[in-house]
Amino acid sequence: MRREDAARQLIVMKSAELFNVKGYAATSIQDIMEATGLTKGAVYRRFPSKDEIAGEAFDYAGRVLMEQVTSAVGRADTAIDKIMAICHVHVDPVNHPPIKGGCPLLNTAVECDDTMPILREKALAAYQELLRLVQGILEQGVSAGEIRGDADLEALSSFIVSSLEGSVMASRLSRDSKHVGIVMRQLRVLLSTYTPRKE
Repeated sequence: MRREDAARQLIVMKSAELFNVKGYAATSIQDIMEATGLTKGAVYRRFPSKDEIAGEAFDYAGRVLMEQVTSAVGRADTAIDKIMAICHVHVDPVNHPPIKGGCPLLNTAVECDDTMPILREKALAAYQELLRLVQGILEQGVSAGEIRGDADLEALSSFIVSSLEGSVMASRLSRDSKHVGIVMRQLRVLLSTYTPRKE
């Protein structure tokens, strides 16, 4: 990797962590300079604005998170186990979040709802990607005979993702990861009702 590329990647990686921990509004260029050890000129030579850094940092954080999700899903066998594996990536958002500061999708969606439209669009795209992943797993479960064919997979996917993200929020807010565990147990019970009945 060229030195220029390495410096740019350093800015993105360090900023992703800063934004996820402190928030976009509270993170300054000075914070980014201190985290990277780069001068203001070195930062601005690579990015014309903090917003540009924020966009690339969110993309980077999303890739890191999705790599963990994809890896977890790849180690599971059944559709239900794959869904639970996605949830397990967030099993301890208080002490061991998948990325320092918590879920970048949740953090960005909450902070940037109306104030930063570009980041809102990126968060929306990430949310839709997660929905597609979950629905795709459920569809595979239907094809494999693990999930009933009459299940409303779009509604079920939305409920799963919303429940997971809500439990991460509740856990971070209360500083108690039990909320993710509760949702995981309830999702497993719910999903079991969609398995075909054995004759």
